[in-house]
Amino acid sequence: MTIIGVPKEIKDNEYRVAMTPGGVHQLARNGHQVRVETGAGQGSGFSDAKYEQAGVQIVPAAADAWSAHMVVKVKEPQSSEYEFLRPDLTLFTFLHLAADERLTREMVARGLTGIAYETVELPNGHLPLLTPMSEVAGRMAIQVGVHYMEKMNGGRGKLLSGVPGVRPADVVIIGAGVVGTNAAKVASGLGAQVFVIDIDLDRLRYLDEVMHGRLITLSSNPLNIAEAVRRADLLVGAVLIKGAKAPKLVTREMIASMTPGSVVVDVAVDQGGCIESTHPTTHSNPTFFVDGVLHYCVANMPGAVPRTSTYALSNATLPYVAKLADLGTEAAVHADSALAKGVNIYQGSITYPGVAEAFGLAYVPLASLL
Repeated sequence: MTIIGVPKEIKDNEYRVAMTPGGVHQLARNGHQVRVETGAGQGSGFSDAKYEQAGVQIVPAAADAWSAHMVVKVKEPQSSEYEFLRPDLTLFTFLHLAADERLTREMVARGLTGIAYETVELPNGHLPLLTPMSEVAGRMAIQVGVHYMEKMNGGRGKLLSGVPGVRPADVVIIGAGVVGTNAAKVASGLGAQVFVIDIDLDRLRYLDEVMHGRLITLSSNPLNIAEAVRRADLLVGAVLIKGAKAPKLVTREMIASMTPGSVVVDVAVDQGGCIESTHPTTHSNPTFFVDGVLHYCVANMPGAVPRTSTYALSNATLPYVAKLADLGTEAAVHADSALAKGVNIYQGSITYPGVAEAFGLAYVPLASLL
């Protein structure tokens, strides 16, 4: 039997919860003990009673949930949670360690094992646990951008779609992965003129085909990026380097060339951001201006739509949580190469190259530790 803890998320305005009542019910049926902190599911619409009906134990404090063999979360531990990190703990959550040196060093010093949702990787390169949140964030990027383009919210006052006789807004998306593709679909559906920039020409060909030519694709190079950014009414940063810091493809100089009142949404900000002028913000204080351009850089965007996000995330993570619980961490990682890719820190050693490189720390191959 594995004891699994589900603490309440405490990041600013983070309303998601790591597991739904249906998910914890499956784990309980498999003979595991699940401890859910009281109120953990409230933000996503799941009462303590729903979890109790699913056969789990509601515990009164965060320490009770964290005392489990394995803790399943949504977001990385906050500083007030560092005291719960210990050598015999397996933590399964979004970590984004390459953008957070303090957390990385804390996890190394405290000797725990950290498995990051965002680096669990299938043999075909697909990221099954990052994908659902990237889908949400990509779609939200346009929804948020439209809101802030309105004059009373700080924007220029342009309607995304335009109207007959008035041209639509220009939406520029840097990156054609899951975030970029979902942003492009929504922006195009709302009638914007959409530009998608990526280094992968095959990916651009795919998007051109599935979108039936309803967007403009551009090969990524500094000149193309600079020209597209200059004309953008809404700029979406959607660049991902697996497990590593995002490259700064949009410079401060490019931002300064934009028309005042234009809007930037940097979805890559949880990995350091792909736009030089961005830094992480919160749902409580989501925006700031640089050179007259409004920036929205909330690092946990899907937390604003927790009902959708919790279901989408839990649907994807449950099979991996079940495998870790059934087999134990070491055996599960041995048995599943995708899960092994998710291990960023194993018993205090950094086992993901991108994390070690980000801070000049020692990298230890996971295979040498198992």
